[in-house]
Amino acid sequence: MDATRPGLDDIRIAAERIAPHVHRTPVVTCGAINDACGMEIFLKCENFQKVGAFKARGACNAVMGLDEDTAERGVVTHSSGNHAQALAWAASLRGIPAHIVMPTNAPAVKRRGVIGYGGIVHDCKPTVEDREQNADRVCRETGGTLIPPYDDPRIIAGQGTCALELLGQVPDLDAIICPVGGGGVLSGTAIATNALSPETTVYAAEPERADDAFRSMASGRIEPMDNPDTIADGLRTTLGEHTFPVIRDLVKEVLLVGEAEMAAAMRLVMERAKLVVEPSGAIGVAAASNPKVSHHRRVGVIITGGNFDLMNLPALLSVAED
Repeated sequence: MDATRPGLDDIRIAAERIAPHVHRTPVVTCGAINDACGMEIFLKCENFQKVGAFKARGACNAVMGLDEDTAERGVVTHSSGNHAQALAWAASLRGIPAHIVMPTNAPAVKRRGVIGYGGIVHDCKPTVEDREQNADRVCRETGGTLIPPYDDPRIIAGQGTCALELLGQVPDLDAIICPVGGGGVLSGTAIATNALSPETTVYAAEPERADDAFRSMASGRIEPMDNPDTIADGLRTTLGEHTFPVIRDLVKEVLLVGEAEMAAAMRLVMERAKLVVEPSGAIGVAAASNPKVSHHRRVGVIITGGNFDLMNLPALLSVAED
């Protein structure tokens, strides 16, 4: 095993470190969703997490783990939204600067959230290359520490605390479905599940229009995607050097989801479970209807977040009707 890959002990240490600051989110069920998917679905509600997304876990673990001298110089990241908000929030807890490189197409609600938590926004083009180049520049100019949005052992360990909770809250799960963008929460989920419940199968849910994880699993190497066009803005990123090997080794399969399916799942969760979810958060519910998982009876689905611009809700839901 790669020495840089976090293990269960790292996830447990992260859980202790972040416990004073994050929520232990609930797991909810909904009969209508069970009927639609043909199985028992257990929704792990990270939309109720601090900053409205699971990203608070990884960011908090990374920031709280910095030594004082390093922390004083601040932190830097590049993110389209949820990690950006999470890092700004975590930095505010320590009273240190947070410099956030954000693509110009990031949702306005997430940009406002970063600013509201005291983050300093630096605009960039909506490409992975420009995001990374600008983040490097800001690090050089400020002396801040780069906290990547997903491709970092500290982040992976922090995100893994979500599955650590889920497995303690709901025993005997046949499978867990987790969204995949950069792969931080999926990697953490896979590590925790493989250690604590190896009989539980881990699946990834990914948009058809941002299918780099699907293609990477097929080829055995990272297959980048530049500026994909999907309503799941949180899943537009490419797998990283730390996340891909974990996913390759421990995730059963990547389940692709169409835009209309994702929007329909978002509507279903909002209307019947009464949960506010963003498209990236609802994708796991859509993936649960995939015939490849129909043999499972008890399935955990990680609802990763609930951050979207309410003004865009009609347009998002209308995708299900296109």
